[in-house]
Amino acid sequence: MNSTASHTADNGITREDGRYALPASTVIDLPKGYKPGDDEEYMNPRQLAYFRNKLKEWREQLVEESRQTMDNLREEVRDVGDEAERATRETENSLELRTRDRYRKLISKIDKALRRIEEGRYGFCEETDEEIGVDRLDARPIATLSLDAQERREHLQKQMGD
Repeated sequence: MNSTASHTADNGITREDGRYALPASTVIDLPKGYKPGDDEEYMNPRQLAYFRNKLKEWREQLVEESRQTMDNLREEVRDVGDEAERATRETENSLELRTRDRYRKLISKIDKALRRIEEGRYGFCEETDEEIGVDRLDARPIATLSLDAQERREHLQKQMGD
């Protein structure tokens, strides 16, 4: 078997060009308190499982908060109070809807990160293909760029007056 061929273990984990892909159906029990470390192989199945769990928990939290926001908006009685109170309520509703939209966009990014885990592309920069790094991903699990690539992109955006 040559080195670029994919290899599938019995547990469904595949390895493509030296990178692991973790199917959604594959369950990996992580030791209690497990944190990915620099002393282990980058984006090995345990690290992928750690980030998948982290992303799924974050997604569930956002979905629940979004649901609560919608329930709050539905339960609200619209015709209560004077002009000022109605204006305040409209402002609050607008803010809640903007927050919900931000959650929707975040959930979309989380779903893309979960797909990258399944495809064996998670943890690698979309521009340079370099490792993004465990610490950066722990802080921002939806990161798709290495720190250098992110800084270059932000620098370019500043130059273009974005």
